[in-house]
Amino acid sequence: MIFLLLNIADIMVVGIGKIVFRLHECHSLKAKRKIVKAITSRLSNNFNASVAEVGLNDVHQRAEIGFTMVGNNRKVINSKIDKMFNMAEDLGLAEIIDTEMEILSI
Repeated sequence: MIFLLLNIADIMVVGIGKIVFRLHECHSLKAKRKIVKAITSRLSNNFNASVAEVGLNDVHQRAEIGFTMVGNNRKVINSKIDKMFNMAEDLGLAEIIDTEMEILSI
């Protein structure tokens, strides 16, 4: 009675990403909050990902947004992360100055 069978298709893939933005003409935390909320809500809604501001909270002209998504196909997760980076830039709300991503298979 062997019930432990490893099936390669049953791997969980976790994609993690971070985007650092430069916010031009942003002189208050209230203005920054408005821009960050617009970016995070659009990314979250379009890609069904968890998105949040994760750093640089007290800096007016920079924002750091992190996101994660889970699936079972590494290529699909990689493609979605690339599309998230592209969409964040295409929104035109802030200039992207750095991006990072990591994909983990568990």
